[in-house]
Amino acid sequence: MSGQKADWGAFGRRYRTYFRKRAEVPFRIEPPTGDGRTLGAGDPVFTLVANNSAGMAALNSLDQVQVGLAYLDGNVDIEGDILTALSTRRFFGDFHPISYVNRFLPAVVRGKTEHDRRSITAHYDRDPEFFLSFLDERHRCYTQGSFKSDDEPIEDAMTRKMDMAIEQLGLNPGDKVLEVGGGWGAFVEHAGRKGIEVTTLTLSEPSELYLKDLIAREGLPCEVLRQHIFEYSPGVKYDAVVNMGVTEHLPDYATSLAKYEELLKPGGRVYLDALAMRAKHRMSTFMSRYVYPGVSSPLLLHDYLRHVAKSPFDLVSVDDERHNYYLTCKLWAEKLDRNRERVISTWGEPLYRHFRLFLWGSASGFHTGLVQAYRWALELPAR
Repeated sequence: MSGQKADWGAFGRRYRTYFRKRAEVPFRIEPPTGDGRTLGAGDPVFTLVANNSAGMAALNSLDQVQVGLAYLDGNVDIEGDILTALSTRRFFGDFHPISYVNRFLPAVVRGKTEHDRRSITAHYDRDPEFFLSFLDERHRCYTQGSFKSDDEPIEDAMTRKMDMAIEQLGLNPGDKVLEVGGGWGAFVEHAGRKGIEVTTLTLSEPSELYLKDLIAREGLPCEVLRQHIFEYSPGVKYDAVVNMGVTEHLPDYATSLAKYEELLKPGGRVYLDALAMRAKHRMSTFMSRYVYPGVSSPLLLHDYLRHVAKSPFDLVSVDDERHNYYLTCKLWAEKLDRNRERVISTWGEPLYRHFRLFLWGSASGFHTGLVQAYRWALELPAR
């Protein structure tokens, strides 16, 4: 029974330390013994429920990774306001220096592009229908929309995003575009229907098969290749490059900019968007180990722009996308929760819990400013 008891002294000390310079958020810890307590004054905003001794041990550890794994395994549940719960996740510590070193070692052993391939497939190689259980129904876009208002349907926000990219790139029917990261065909389908010829690259086999079927079914003037952009040498130049949400997986900015220069015609443009942080490689241990394993890293904008300044590219524009990404992730998470029963019955509860934590955690990160997001455009000057 002792393993099921909460260490109230440790919780109290951590609560006082964590909220010393923050607005207090009262929340409750509920051990499996049922003798729960509320930390802080007032009604609890959320409750962390330990379903068994393993769950209680994870909470007592005051460690993010242990608590996250306990949630994935069903040993811990989050009741109440999950957005606020995940917004205070730094209540639990995240000191894992060995894990940090191990994150980069496989890239050295296997080589960068092979490690990227394995890392990307770890997240994306799932049944496309699973992703469609929470993505928008019109475009199936796995990056942020561009919202005119907070209550706008996500489908309209995604259409606006596609149109903005096409307009910013100055694309017309017959233009040839390279897309880095095809996903589930949002840009390929929207641009292809306008007569724009898109070659899209993906590292995920399920994505490749989905895109091939989409292109054939819709008769789009497009093609999909399963290839890493750093290994792609088509021998032709493109009118534009589109990279929606893949810069995080290409943290070697100098190499990616040199590749864009190689692939673009003079006067061509690159459209990009990405989530960002203020320091590189600051992704939580749980996120880097269990959601996006590998050397993926949020954009470090000032470092990226330093590399742009050393390249031939002109910076055309930079726009803040944090609120748009918050709205997008929140809507995805809400839709996943609405589809909870179907997701669990079809793909299992572990996958549901995995993506529920990921999507709500992402929404809270954007909401609190822990994570930022930007979209920007580059132009290769005409010679």
